[in-house]
Amino acid sequence: MKKDISPKAAVRNSLVSLTLISFCSLNLNAAINNPAAFSPVQHMGSATDTVRMTAGVPLMPEDVSPLLAGEQIPVLRLVKSSGESFDLNKSVSEKPTILVFYRGGWCPYCSKQLSGLQQIEKDLVQMGYQIIAISTDSPENLSKTMDKEKLSYTLLSDADLNAAKRFGIAFKSPKSYDKFLPQASGGKNVDKLLPVPSVFILNKKGNILFEYINPNITQRLSGPLLKAAAAALRDEI
Repeated sequence: MKKDISPKAAVRNSLVSLTLISFCSLNLNAAINNPAAFSPVQHMGSATDTVRMTAGVPLMPEDVSPLLAGEQIPVLRLVKSSGESFDLNKSVSEKPTILVFYRGGWCPYCSKQLSGLQQIEKDLVQMGYQIIAISTDSPENLSKTMDKEKLSYTLLSDADLNAAKRFGIAFKSPKSYDKFLPQASGGKNVDKLLPVPSVFILNKKGNILFEYINPNITQRLSGPLLKAAAAALRDEI
């Protein structure tokens, strides 16, 4: 007998599929680029890992081990574009959050993503969410991005990549970035790391309800899909 599925349930099933597709893509790329390193043990963070590492992070974006849906975000303080300290956990506890990690305002794919977020911010706010975006840029460069893209949501500086590391999405940047990244971060990105572009939907307890993580920097979660995910999760925020 065919079971009826409500439109909301259908959307939630699609979100689960989207998350699985994102991780399957990430794991498949890892297997292709480094077959010997790809094993269940490697993704459990065991001491027997064979993934090549530097500065405590993988050399390849496909090898990151991000926090998973259901886990709680770490305790973090970052810096706003104004230079003020920002308590991420306190802000999340006050309002469900769309948390975005991007590389920097210098990245054309990131700029397009930030602009797209601005276009749907009103809809997300009406659903009860806030948008917070985090990058490797210094506070000064965050301000330039806000002015250039005419953004009204919060941008935070993770110039030393501490937040990206603790979310499990940091990796070693290509050598072509070696001179550029320390400058863009105000001298704090000494290990020359980058985050894998990621989107997390968080409830007020700081639990991850949904995530989209893709090592392909050209692929970002679209505005319509993000809105659909946010709408489907409103009962859990």
